[in-house]
Amino acid sequence: MTQVTEKKDTIKVVIVEDYKLTRVGLKSTLNEYEHINVIAEAEDAAEGIKIIEKLQPDVVLMDLGLPGMNGLEATIKIKEKNSDIKIIILTSHERGEEVIAALGAGANAYCLKDITPETLSEVIKNVAQGACWVDPAVSSVALNFFPKPENVTLMQTTEVQDARAQLTERELEVLRHLVKGKSNTEIAKELIVSVHTAKAHVCSILQKLCVDDRVQAAVKAIKENII
Repeated sequence: MTQVTEKKDTIKVVIVEDYKLTRVGLKSTLNEYEHINVIAEAEDAAEGIKIIEKLQPDVVLMDLGLPGMNGLEATIKIKEKNSDIKIIILTSHERGEEVIAALGAGANAYCLKDITPETLSEVIKNVAQGACWVDPAVSSVALNFFPKPENVTLMQTTEVQDARAQLTERELEVLRHLVKGKSNTEIAKELIVSVHTAKAHVCSILQKLCVDDRVQAAVKAIKENII
């Protein structure tokens, strides 16, 4: 963890990003703005969550592709502990479903890494004041994931119900824990079963939802309102 001296009357920002060069560049650039103070940085989500719990920043800049726990899972955990902390996803991921999943997890903004420093500083300022923001480069793609008015009822009675019908009650319960970012060990503890059993449930969920990993399962669960 790296911390810097706090400036008075500024927006306190924590950066969670695994690439050191990116972290250093962001901190150096953002601290040039009088209304922003980068007070700490972390290279992974686990470290970031500890720092955020201790320092209680106003805004968190969160990458999605982090080692270990990803940015989506970290966002959920941070928001569960303190919903007042604003989270800005800063990533190179441009898929619409990832935008929707991030916002569904509680993110307040979604920015691509090619954003200009001036725009990012304004996004931080506006988000700190309660605004939401989605990068124009992905906003139109993300909107495609919202159902058209005439299709809302159809989607609710077919696709969502079909997805739910494939899963047992126990698997739905496990999926809820997956969305919260819990590990197999944590799920086993919650359900009072063995880790092997929890892992078997997770594997079954991935197969039934036709996804490759836990993050994709969580994304699908949020996007399609399965849980």
